[in-house]
Amino acid sequence: MSLESLKVQIIKKAWEDPAFKSSLLSDPKEAIKAAFGVEIPAGIELKAVEETSSQYYLVIPPNPEDVSVDPAPNIVW
Repeated sequence: MSLESLKVQIIKKAWEDPAFKSSLLSDPKEAIKAAFGVEIPAGIELKAVEETSSQYYLVIPPNPEDVSVDPAPNIVW
């Protein structure tokens, strides 16, 4: 499963399943593992936030020049 496909499935499940959404917001790594069998590596911190009609989030990814040459941390997420 590709990263984009996984993200789409996570969002869809959160929209359809209030219990999953609550779990995702409180402990995203465990919620994803339980629902999809995907384990996020221990060295990765994952935060789930909910946008509203008046509150949006702009995610600024790491500068490629500052990222290590080891692609392993980016394989899953």
